Amino acid sequence: MAAAKIRPNEREVIIQALRAGVVPSVGLHHVQVGRVGEVKEMVRDIERVEKGGATVRFIIGDYGSGKTFFLSLTRQVAMEKGLVVASADLSPNRRLHGSSGQARSLYAELMQNLSTRTKTQGGALASVVERFISQAQKEAKSNKGNVENIIHARLEEIQELVSGYDFALVVQRYWEAFEEGDEEKKAAALRWLRGEYELKTQAKDALGVRSIINDASVYDYLKLMAKFSTLAGYKGLIIFLDEMVNLFKLTHSQSRNQNYEQILRMVNDVLQGDVEHFGVMFGGTPEFLMDSRRGLYSYEALRSRLAENTFANEELVDLSGPVIRLQGLTSDEIYVLLMKLRHVYAGGNQRKHLVPDDALQAFLTHCAQRIGDAYFRTPRHTIKGFLDLLAVLEQNPDANWQQLVGSTEIEEDKPEPMNVDGLEDEGDELKEFRL
Repeated sequence: MAAAKIRPNEREVIIQALRAGVVPSVGLHHVQVGRVGEVKEMVRDIERVEKGGATVRFIIGDYGSGKTFFLSLTRQVAMEKGLVVASADLSPNRRLHGSSGQARSLYAELMQNLSTRTKTQGGALASVVERFISQAQKEAKSNKGNVENIIHARLEEIQELVSGYDFALVVQRYWEAFEEGDEEKKAAALRWLRGEYELKTQAKDALGVRSIINDASVYDYLKLMAKFSTLAGYKGLIIFLDEMVNLFKLTHSQSRNQNYEQILRMVNDVLQGDVEHFGVMFGGTPEFLMDSRRGLYSYEALRSRLAENTFANEELVDLSGPVIRLQGLTSDEIYVLLMKLRHVYAGGNQRKHLVPDDALQAFLTHCAQRIGDAYFRTPRHTIKGFLDLLAVLEQNPDANWQQLVGSTEIEEDKPEPMNVDGLEDEGDELKEFRL
């Protein structure tokens, strides 16, 4: 086990998050195990975006199988390699297509969570814009040119794209406010870039811009942000969209298909090479992908593009296609995971391990007897149960781990049952989700 100690704050974040069943925002490398091939494939995708290409991936796995963890790990790698990343979970009020602000709400969430290597927890939009300005200032200084002229010249590349004129105009407004020290106008420009204006009149009064980011233009502005990030000196943009099963839950077939059309548009752009320095990664359950009535496979154009390699099987994998299915961890990998969790709980100090190696094997045997092979496929509750065991041992030094392991209840992670049979299409947008 690694000898380096883990920072106390990092330890607390990891333990609290995993005990709550969510992915920690830091320290993922301390608990990453297995899926070497999948991680290598994600690194290749990131490198493809760096070099001016594009990528689209569908990370598919059961509830609790580690989709969010895998996406978060990929997100961290992308930031370390100099890309801008943005992440959001789909919800009833956030989706790819909508008529009442749902798509704009998703865009605003992505921009709020925009992150870079130096600003990993979101809120990096201002940093990206100011880095663009600083790059122009450096060029002007080295070439003895005019900063404003250089900014105008760089923004011409943006103006050539769909909706690029207004985007470039708002960046220019930010530059003007930056020079004048006008914090109010700077805030207004950032608000526009985040898609937070609901009325065109608000944007016109604040910035002199006649348009706003709306439901119909979200994807165009994501591509603009990818282009702008490269002009600011970054290597591209990758967005991460989790909880895609919320589209599967849409009961209104037209709304569901309109969202799938947006996904198809992204897939087509990537596969046809129509976008640069851009990537999108979706996280969803098997039914979101494969259900022939409501999933992506119900949309024939997506079904044909996302069909998996017929020559691949459990022994012969193909990770090069758009769909990556997260396989269950092996018993050896679960054992290594428990070792890492024990080490994190001890703050990276082997002398503070609360249980011996024998306890790890006993705990695995206990899990296998209680919930069977499911603890390989969905390790979330196995992780939580083990950390709960360590918490009890830490607070009760006289407790016996053998007795505790025998009495520990480990639950299988199962989604709540959802009855979709016989549901009628509903025209009311407020009733399109049944959660």
